[in-house]
Amino acid sequence: MAKRTRAARSAEMIRNLLLAGVALPVIAAGPALAQDEAAPTQEDEILVTGIRETLRTSIDVKKRETAIVDALSTDEIGDLPALSVGEAIQTITGATTHREKGGASEIALRGLGPFLSNTTFNGRDATNGSGDRSVNFNQFPSELVNNIKIYKSQQADLVEGGVAGTIDIGTLRPLDYGRMRVQGEIKANYSPYQDKIIGSSAWGWRGTLSYVDQFKLGGLGDIGIAIGVQRNSVSNPEETVAASTTWTACNATALVSNNNCSEVTREQAAAGTPFYLTPNALTFRQISEVDQRDAIFGAVQWRFSDRVELNLDAQYSDREFIENRRDLNISEMRRGHTAVEYDENGIIQRLEGSSAVESTATHLSRAEEYLGAGANLRWDATDRLTLKLDGSYSRTIRKEVERQVRLRTDQFDVNGTRNFFSTAPFASNNIRVPYVYEVLPGNYAPTVTFDPRFDVTNHDLFWDDARARRDESRRQNEIWGVRLDADYRMDGFITTLAVGGRLAEQTYRDYDVRNENTYNPSMAEDQRINQLCRTQFPQTGFLDAAEGNSISSWATFDPLCLMREYTGSEDPGLPASLLSPANRDVTERTLAGYVMAEYESELGNMPIRGNFGVRVVNTKVESIGLRSAFDLINNPDGTITLDPIDDSFESVTIKSETTRFLPSINAIFELEPNRLLLRAAAYRAMSRPAPSGLGAGRTFSLDTSGTTVEDAISEIRANGSPRLKPLMSWNGDLSLEYYPDRDSLFAATLYFKEFSGGFIPFVTNEEFVIGGQDVSVPVIQTANSPDKSQLWGVEITLTNRFSWLPAPLDGFGGKISYNYADTNFKNEDLRLGDVLDPLTGTVSEGIIPPAGLSGFSAHVVSAQLYYQLDGFSIQGIYNYRSNYYQDFVGSNAQLRYVRGNETFDLRASYNVNRNISLRLEATNIFDSPKITDMPVKGSIRQYHYYGPRYFIGARFRL
Repeated sequence: MAKRTRAARSAEMIRNLLLAGVALPVIAAGPALAQDEAAPTQEDEILVTGIRETLRTSIDVKKRETAIVDALSTDEIGDLPALSVGEAIQTITGATTHREKGGASEIALRGLGPFLSNTTFNGRDATNGSGDRSVNFNQFPSELVNNIKIYKSQQADLVEGGVAGTIDIGTLRPLDYGRMRVQGEIKANYSPYQDKIIGSSAWGWRGTLSYVDQFKLGGLGDIGIAIGVQRNSVSNPEETVAASTTWTACNATALVSNNNCSEVTREQAAAGTPFYLTPNALTFRQISEVDQRDAIFGAVQWRFSDRVELNLDAQYSDREFIENRRDLNISEMRRGHTAVEYDENGIIQRLEGSSAVESTATHLSRAEEYLGAGANLRWDATDRLTLKLDGSYSRTIRKEVERQVRLRTDQFDVNGTRNFFSTAPFASNNIRVPYVYEVLPGNYAPTVTFDPRFDVTNHDLFWDDARARRDESRRQNEIWGVRLDADYRMDGFITTLAVGGRLAEQTYRDYDVRNENTYNPSMAEDQRINQLCRTQFPQTGFLDAAEGNSISSWATFDPLCLMREYTGSEDPGLPASLLSPANRDVTERTLAGYVMAEYESELGNMPIRGNFGVRVVNTKVESIGLRSAFDLINNPDGTITLDPIDDSFESVTIKSETTRFLPSINAIFELEPNRLLLRAAAYRAMSRPAPSGLGAGRTFSLDTSGTTVEDAISEIRANGSPRLKPLMSWNGDLSLEYYPDRDSLFAATLYFKEFSGGFIPFVTNEEFVIGGQDVSVPVIQTANSPDKSQLWGVEITLTNRFSWLPAPLDGFGGKISYNYADTNFKNEDLRLGDVLDPLTGTVSEGIIPPAGLSGFSAHVVSAQLYYQLDGFSIQGIYNYRSNYYQDFVGSNAQLRYVRGNETFDLRASYNVNRNISLRLEATNIFDSPKITDMPVKGSIRQYHYYGPRYFIGARFRL
């Protein structure tokens, strides 16, 4: 059993108190709530604000919607209970987050990853800079968002996509807001982990200013405007120990102490050959960071008349962060293994090895710019017919520049003195350091122990084989869209008939280029640079919270100093050519149309309502990729050799097309009008592959020679699978919702999904022209599996204000939600999993078990407990998510699992008067680490800390 620190025990106590504080009073309140009347009471007519108003409004939205929806909504600006949109979403039933740099980023719905969700901004597709279809919610300040809806079931008029659901982020419409308001807020941010960084401040800040107003224009109608701006300047320190992203199954019967381990084949593993799983490298990393985001939102609502209205909105966000990384690398984790201990799953418990050791200094900068804009024209052509025309544009550009210099160990130190490597039992030319790697019982961080004669803090030992590397990547994701909708109101069973169409084009382009050189100047020059660029280890208490960690500091250097001294410039710039087989150029064109009918009737004396319809979606993908060009050399011995032509590439275009029909039906049975509702939904849904997973580039690995062109090629690696089809599912939801009063809700939903297949690596022949010859060569890609799989789950929500308690305890309230799901969906590891032969249909059994759906967590819990009295309110928010598989962006990578994690956030505010309020917020109070495994559960890949953050601020309203 894992050891528990005092902080862990305190976290468990807080968690249990919070869950009990929410669940028990809600359950105990059942009889009292059952006696409440649905009609408004005098208390209901009192103005409700703050947390209670947000939850009440969210309940109202859920009750009104036809589909199965959960929401977070407020009429006020800046009242969403979170620092970012991502953190706000994770308070909604069934939603949980994947946190990066201490903040909520990608969202999973019902335990299903972001790949299976669709996100829209004011009903329109939104871009991101990650290369997938999720949205980086850290780009959007929660202060400038007013409502978030999660559609758990689909309906025909929603933008296609979203097997798990659709997240729609909505901003304020100024005329509907109905009053003038100027609002500003300033918050100071304190990060205890940043306080451990030597010579830096632990403080940051964020400021928000917004203005809303309405004007009468006489004969031109009424116009409303809203504008909001924010600057966010914080620090996000991180510390981690992590293995590489490539893992090998080593043959345990063929250990070689002075070489890399031998990789076991699928056939050998199937025959019973023992193996253990090891990464290519292991890195201890300390990160210091500065993070700044500027955001602006603007909206214009122009009501020309009662029949014509124009809405314009735009959002812009510019985020930049700079990281300084200090790495200690064991770069040869596959080498020199002896005394390996491993379990029945191939998970290493202990091994002895030898590796070159590196001190690597990195300066990383990332700039990400988001721009979204839309225009919506609504015209009530007649009393029955409404036409809506909507145009939208969304663009994200992310650029990263990483400058890195590596210094390695050598048999001499930088002063020319032989170090311990010359001492027995080491050969005089050995540059590798012996070490012991082990994962001790109860510890989640690996323990690495170097030979005691090697001092990792001695700068003199890191100087050889200097490598200066400059990587630059740029990702641009752009979406244009236009849609036209017509609603015709009718009499009778069908109340409204809606038809519409959407045309959209999404482009994704990226490049990732490297400018790299190694340097071996005179030892005197290496000595000068070593002395000049040395730095003090930048942090105190490195990974001191990680039980098992044995490395607290090492010799570090200034990356820009090293880059300048070795290359002559702090920034050597781009290489001469940006062309690379790793580049992607993907265009996706979508043409969709739908017809949907809304209906209303009675079944006996029971009111029923809902909608039914079908959406037809045609998707065309065009992917352009590069492949190296070769000269074909005929050797005297009859063999041939392929010689790459420098900076010469051939362009290849791969196209694919799909058409999918998405029928849907939603029904609401009012078992007790406005109080007890039974909802049923059946629909077909789709989730498209990530744009970055559709690349057509191919990288060739060559043999020395062969008798044919095919023989001269050892392997072709794909940077994507353009022919990958959308993941399709048939879905059914059944939900029972009970609304005792405006502040209370009990809802339970049972849902089922059947997928048309999973994902599996497969080998397929692709045609190439090499040296003037047409050849067919096998390429490993990811394809849609022919297998069918299922998922089922249950989702429960309890919300209540404890008004049945005596004053002042009636100020308490809470919400708790739980989602459980189970699935047999399979994702295979690209290197070690099953492989499909598409010609024969046979599957070669893999070495390791498959993963499930990306982002799938079996258990998701969210709990909120609040207290509100007059102008004071306090709220605790707890979230738990069980372990899940998280794929790498761009796919074609190995399996990675994130272990179960929990977070606890706290928010408090006090209204000094009607214009001024004070606020206190804290995130990740449990200081929960992020632990990942690879390529099987239990095999530690990364132990990652980023710490809590605290905010104190003030807000004014005029």
